[in-house]
Amino acid sequence: MPALSGMGAPHWIPGATGLLTGLTRGTSPAHIARATLEGVAFQVNEVLTAMKKDSSRKLSPLKVDGGASENNFLMQFQADLSQVPVIRSQVIETTALGAALQAGLGIGFWSDLEEITKKWKTDKTFKPQMSAKERKEKIQKWEKAIKALKVLV
Repeated sequence: MPALSGMGAPHWIPGATGLLTGLTRGTSPAHIARATLEGVAFQVNEVLTAMKKDSSRKLSPLKVDGGASENNFLMQFQADLSQVPVIRSQVIETTALGAALQAGLGIGFWSDLEEITKKWKTDKTFKPQMSAKERKEKIQKWEKAIKALKVLV
């Protein structure tokens, strides 16, 4: 549970801290790193599930950027949990690109938003591959960890 600065949506547990369960003598730093990445994907999936429920709309492919999007394992796991393709941008840091494109629009370098939209390019698409059974089992374990976290806080 990567709640190193509290737990945000949809749980809103500001006093939550990180939680590791299931450790054994065989647990390695690689296992902890993987669990942290999986925790990020589980949290994103919970927000996506809440958004889907609140809006009554089907999820469309997720377009991702930022430093974490460079991790292929994380992006594949996100696609598997969310059951939608995850599309990574060629430009990882799109915040800076967005600011530059907006400035260009402001001075008339770009004619309109449609011209800017055409600048977005796909680097890689991650398609869901996990079986429904495995996905359900993993989400049930995550939900069990959330309950444990709530007891501890």
